[in-house]
Amino acid sequence: MHVLAVHGWQEEDPDVAKTIADAIGILIFEARQKIAGGGPAVLASFADPQRAERLAARLASAGVPALVIDSVAVRGGKQPLRARRFVFEAAALRVELPAGAICHIGYDSIDLLLVVSTGSGPVQTTFKRTERKFSLGKTVLAGGVPMTRTVTREETVLSEDRDESIWLYSREHQTVHFDRNVLNYDGFGAAMQLTRSLNFSKLKHELQRCAPQAGYDERLLKRSVQARILGPGLNPEADLDLACEILALSLR
Repeated sequence: MHVLAVHGWQEEDPDVAKTIADAIGILIFEARQKIAGGGPAVLASFADPQRAERLAARLASAGVPALVIDSVAVRGGKQPLRARRFVFEAAALRVELPAGAICHIGYDSIDLLLVVSTGSGPVQTTFKRTERKFSLGKTVLAGGVPMTRTVTREETVLSEDRDESIWLYSREHQTVHFDRNVLNYDGFGAAMQLTRSLNFSKLKHELQRCAPQAGYDERLLKRSVQARILGPGLNPEADLDLACEILALSLR
């Protein structure tokens, strides 16, 4: 599947929606819906890469920058590295991976930091609820005086556990993911904070301080933005990697 997305257009230009509608063969109203809220935004998906490239070229020539992303290539290419521990050294970030491998990422090679909200899967919570209910039997035995009984029942609630992740893009390595709830923060030494959330905030601050040239974007913390970028044909839970790829390409 080849995803066609647009980005970086002049939002005040009233002709953008018409340009998109004419290019991909939809109503202007539909085009406005797809680009509402700004870019990047997926317009359509195609099995034929040549058709997607032709449409992208047509849009670009009309002043609407477009991207074509091969979803199979995104998922079949180099897999991201997942950090387990890190240490801020003088000129590079030392990253330890779960299997014990180590890589060094020069601060001057970092060009983008995306902060992303991710789903860690469903969480099932079971609790006991106790309440008083009217008891007809006890009331009859008590000569008509209203009586109650204690009722205890178990209730199960399903919720989604959300995590936060930094996706670090550099010119030296494939993407590195720093997942808040997985990281070991002892690389901060005496500066380590008391909670994961505080340590993760410190990590974001330190990465921006050490790599001031890198772009920084937190839009994908909101699931609504993930859904808006991907459009109705794609799912943020299954296609988050595509949303990140689209945003990264539009920013880089």
